[in-house]
Amino acid sequence: MTRTTRTTAASTRIGISRTHVVWVALLASMTAVGGVLLLSEKRVGNLRATLPAAVATTPARSLDAIFSTRAPVETSRWSGIVIHHSGSISGSPDSIARDHQDQGLVGLGYHFVISNGRGAPDGEIHVGFRWLDQKPGAHVVGPNADALNRTTIGICLVGDGERRAFTPKQIARLTELVASLQKELGLSDDEVVLHREVAASASPGRLFPEAAIRARLRELR
Repeated sequence: MTRTTRTTAASTRIGISRTHVVWVALLASMTAVGGVLLLSEKRVGNLRATLPAAVATTPARSLDAIFSTRAPVETSRWSGIVIHHSGSISGSPDSIARDHQDQGLVGLGYHFVISNGRGAPDGEIHVGFRWLDQKPGAHVVGPNADALNRTTIGICLVGDGERRAFTPKQIARLTELVASLQKELGLSDDEVVLHREVAASASPGRLFPEAAIRARLRELR
């Protein structure tokens, strides 16, 4: 899939403060996302993987380590980033994995998950096998799900942005992660979108600080 399948639903930009990152890989499956996503996921195939307990821990300002993937990073595949929330106030990678497995998915639908301190350390970035192995995601719902899941990177913030604000550490990690992916993959601000912009969803919620994040991302360029 090439950049001709880019998502164009967003018209705004993203940005925030940066800080050091701890990230841990996981084996999981994605949240309940309905029939369309499940069909899309089945087309992907049996993408199962066992990740190492810890991929890396670094105080570095950049996230260059996330590009040390098991399969070469496919810069021509990735045409956008979609930001989600989990829809739950708390959760760990393991608990989310169990929920996702109950939906019949075959692995973590998101490429990255950022924890909120309620079940896993605040601001911790979990790198899914779909990113490590450069596999399509299973994170977008709706009529364009198949194309978007194959060409966009899914990032999930643990939490419910409709009910509670995300933590400062989460937002800092998210901004740095997005900025790193944009730089490496040559993605514009218009190619960083919220799930609600490409699907009938409230995710990542009304309390997601979109304007501040987009402003901060502009500063980081």
